Formats: sequence, C-alpha cells, structure tokens
Amino acid sequence: MTTAETLANDLPGLRRYARALSGNQVSGDAYITTTLEALVEDAAALDNSSSQRIGLYGAFTRIWNSVDVNGVPDTDRIGGVEKRIAGITPAPRQAFLLTALEGFSEEETAEILDLSVSEVRQLVEQCGRELAEEIATDVLIIEDEPMIAMELESLTKSLGHNVTGTARTHSEALILAASQQPGLILADIRLADESSGLDAVNDLLKSFEVPVIFITAYPERYLTGQRPEPTFLITKPFQPAMVSAVISQALFFERKAKRSDLPSLQA
Repeated sequence: MTTAETLANDLPGLRRYARALSGNQVSGDAYITTTLEALVEDAAALDNSSSQRIGLYGAFTRIWNSVDVNGVPDTDRIGGVEKRIAGITPAPRQAFLLTALEGFSEEETAEILDLSVSEVRQLVEQCGRELAEEIATDVLIIEDEPMIAMELESLTKSLGHNVTGTARTHSEALILAASQQPGLILADIRLADESSGLDAVNDLLKSFEVPVIFITAYPERYLTGQRPEPTFLITKPFQPAMVSAVISQALFFERKAKRSDLPSLQA
C-alpha cells in the first residue's frame, strides 16, 4: 500500500485545512502534494508522531512554514469566513484552525506545530483578539456564580467584545436580552433560582437566532435535555484559552442556534 493510500482517510480534512490556511484550494492542494512527496521519501516522519493524522499535519506544517509568502493568503478570490481568517497573523491562524476547524486538542496542536501547550494557548488567545477586531459583538452572560461570571466577563472583554450584562436567573436573562439583543450568549445550565439555563436560552431564541455557548458543571443535563442546535459545550472547570477558542469559533463560523421545539429538562 502506498503512502497516499495509507493517508487517504485523512486527506479530505487536510485539504479543508489547507484551503482555509492558504485562501484557495489550488494553492492548498499544491502544498499537500509536496507534503505527500516528502513523506514518500521519508515515511519515518509518520512513525515518529503519536498518530498518523498528527504526523501528516505536522509534515504539512513544516513545509508550509518553510515558505515566507505563506504568511499572506491569497485574498483576491475569497470572501466570507475565509476572508476573515486571511487577516489573522500566521501562527495564531494555524493554532486556531487546527483546534477549531480540525478538532485537534491543545496537546495534539502543540505536537503538530512543535510548540508547548502554553504557547498554543497564547496563540489561540491572540487569534481571538485579532478576530474580535473584525467580529466584535455584544455578549450576554447567564451565570449565577459571581466569581465565574467575573472571570467570563473579564475574558470576553479582553478579546474585544462588549458584555451587555450578567444574569443570575431565567427572568433576569429575559430582561437583559430585551433591553439589548446580544450577538452571543454564554450560559450556565443550573441557575441561582434553580431554573434552567437551557430553558432561558430557548426562550430567548424565540425572538432571535444567535451563537450559544453553554459553560456548565452539569454536562449530562445538556446532553439529555432538549437543547438548541447548534450550540457549543464547555465543561467546568474550564481553561480560559478554551473559552477564548470556542467564542472565536462560534462567531467565526457564524453558527447561530435555534430554539428547541420541546421543553428542556429542569435543572
């Protein structure tokens, strides 16, 4: 079996990543071809990685980073999502796409980029700040724990977004959203008055569609309840870099949630 045949299952994902990174598919495919040629000459590069997929992306990264012009994607033929990613500094762009688009963990991304996990987190946070310069929005926080609410507010503001308010209960969330419609919602599931953050979000989404990120210590209630789709889930305790990455992902890919037609489980 040839190297290309061995890697066949991973190539569609790498093509998606290469397109987002370069700005167009033709350029991305050219670097994938070069990567495969290099791996044919030195297949041991895959064996030295913790997985075949990581080895493939790592080999692509080494070739990509060897060409200085790759810091500036071709923006003449792109628009929308790809246009926004094109303006991000090269290293943060790679870290963001590997985690948000390709689904690699921080540890896997660090291996691909030959960096430490802390360096990857810094790059993702930088990407979040650069993205916010183009897609800054108003954020509603639904969280009943004061310290966590303060941490989320500080993090959100550090990325360049505006926090419209923090709600501790279902009713407070409805009041705040009525006074100023948010462009993003960060919500806990279990609130101060024992009401459900899922219910609060579903009620809000009756009036508008918006990206939603649930941040909770009770992920099982998210998984078993009737939740709006698509939404994002972060489990407490959380890493600030994870929240930063998911905020950027939710806004960048414009994934606006719609309410569920069924009532959620009560928290």
